[in-house]
Amino acid sequence: MKFIVSSSTLYKNLQALSGVLSSNNTLPILDDFLFELDGQRLSITASDLETTMKVSLMLENAEESGVVAIPARILLETLKTFADIPITFSINQETLGIEISAGEGKFKLSGHNSDDFPQTPQLEDTTTITVDASVLVNAFNKTIFATGTDELRQVMLGVFCEITPEDITFVATDAHKLVKYRRTDTFSDSSASFILPKKPINNLRNILSDDDTKVKIEYNQTNASFIFENVILICRLIDGKYPNYEAVIPIENTKKLIIGRTDLLTSIKRVALFANQSTLQVRFSISGKELILTSEDLDFSNEAKERLTCNYTGEDIQIGFSSKFLQEMLSNIDTEQVCLELSESNRAGLVLPVDNPREHELILMLIMPVMLNQEN
Repeated sequence: MKFIVSSSTLYKNLQALSGVLSSNNTLPILDDFLFELDGQRLSITASDLETTMKVSLMLENAEESGVVAIPARILLETLKTFADIPITFSINQETLGIEISAGEGKFKLSGHNSDDFPQTPQLEDTTTITVDASVLVNAFNKTIFATGTDELRQVMLGVFCEITPEDITFVATDAHKLVKYRRTDTFSDSSASFILPKKPINNLRNILSDDDTKVKIEYNQTNASFIFENVILICRLIDGKYPNYEAVIPIENTKKLIIGRTDLLTSIKRVALFANQSTLQVRFSISGKELILTSEDLDFSNEAKERLTCNYTGEDIQIGFSSKFLQEMLSNIDTEQVCLELSESNRAGLVLPVDNPREHELILMLIMPVMLNQEN
């Protein structure tokens, strides 16, 4: 088994695959990349049993098809040091000895038996939908920060995908905040839903281009695959029923505040520095055309107060929010202005973009209030 490949091309593809590798694998073989040479096609696979990712490269110089598992870390670290030069791999299929020739350098390492590497899952009885890469990138960027971290609530650890003949919706929540991202320009002939884990979502976010590259998604009850360019990513879906997220979204919100997104975000960042670092609470006091943000940390006698001009309709209200959650939400909205819809000081508030230029995109972010400290 022998082939020649560009060092930069190989490194770029291995870097994409490395997102699948885990630092605490139960099987030593999962620390390897699986190299498969079939004619002029080189396929490289990484797996952690839950997620499997494969890239394919067409080579000009290759001979003797074969399969070998190569330790990932040492290969990545070695390739990282090279300029863009051709590299020759020579693998002895009997001893699994690997020799890498690059310029004036020669490097030898031991490969491993490919029989120990897990088989790539084969999906059966699948449904297929084709989505622009930009839709997935936007959906994942705007939802993944709202996913949960509680291992006891597995269904909240991922992003819920709901596909209908009218649209596709992505939802994430940790019970304190919720994000719903909907696209009306992407849909399927039939309805389906599944929960994607965070790890493959992060892998896809890192390697997908924010353009109109077509991504073919195939899914069944247990797995989903994403196929684009020279990449196939297959992941096991999270099993379970997702919460009825529509039931927690308040409908009658009589108080509406419209304000510049950047002004609000930077003010919250400043005021939050003086907040109690366990609650990160910032108080919103809204009346007339005025929003006053305040925070305090009694343990250190810290206190902050900022006044902002806004467009507000409704009765005066005081309500507290986690500054961390609000900063995450405002950082993931692209519009110049945002609308904060409220009903009562103990009910969830909605953060919505104003004048979104993407006409097919609907974004709703929900944030639960935190109990206000009693003022002296």
